[in-house]
Amino acid sequence: MDISKIGIFALGTLFGLEGIKLLSGKDAKKAYTHCTAAALRAKDNVLDQVTVLKENCTDIYEEAKSINEDRAAAEREKEIQD
Repeated sequence: MDISKIGIFALGTLFGLEGIKLLSGKDAKKAYTHCTAAALRAKDNVLDQVTVLKENCTDIYEEAKSINEDRAAAEREKEIQD
């Protein structure tokens, strides 16, 4: 085996171990906590928007039903008069 390949493997392992230490450190945990808090705020915002959208869709649907019922009633009256 070539010595440079062994050296590259050793450096990769060393960087990997140091990366794990960095990712599991106190500062990293604080960063993960802030990111998670931001994600939870975003989730709440999206859920609020979905609720508003559902309410608007329900209003539109009910109004459309009312329009169609009024039209049907007007057509029935027109048929009765003819």
